[in-house]
Amino acid sequence: MLSARAVLIASHGSAGGRAAEATAFRLVEGGGRLHHLVVVPEFWKGMLGDDWLNNAATHIRFGRYVENTIATEIDAAAARLEAAARECGIEYEREVRVGRPGECLLAVAAKGEFDLVVIGSPRPKGQRGLRSRLAVEDLVKGLKAPLIVVPHPDR
Repeated sequence: MLSARAVLIASHGSAGGRAAEATAFRLVEGGGRLHHLVVVPEFWKGMLGDDWLNNAATHIRFGRYVENTIATEIDAAAARLEAAARECGIEYEREVRVGRPGECLLAVAAKGEFDLVVIGSPRPKGQRGLRSRLAVEDLVKGLKAPLIVVPHPDR
């Protein structure tokens, strides 16, 4: 079976991301390292509700609410992964970036020493949630490490 000492997992805690996480845990060796990348798509930076909020104080409160909600979700996913890694005797690292998912993944992969990169496949059509646009072809061309795309559990 395939195994690796250092695995880069890109996940934001969705069903597809959790499937990728489970695969990453099966592949990383005990004593190895799991680097968890969370990418917050750049469009969230402009999420202020300008079309319906009518004053600066409300804009600021709403912006803080969105940021806090995202941060809470990221912290919960990271705590879950860190606890699982500790149980498996795996070193856990978390990194959060704002930007385009593919560009962020390539940048993190380029600066680290990873044996394997694991991501989930896109959400099936008809399911609720953000369908991020991640060009797998660009990843395949740009990554030095092998890429595993884990099928969505609802396929």
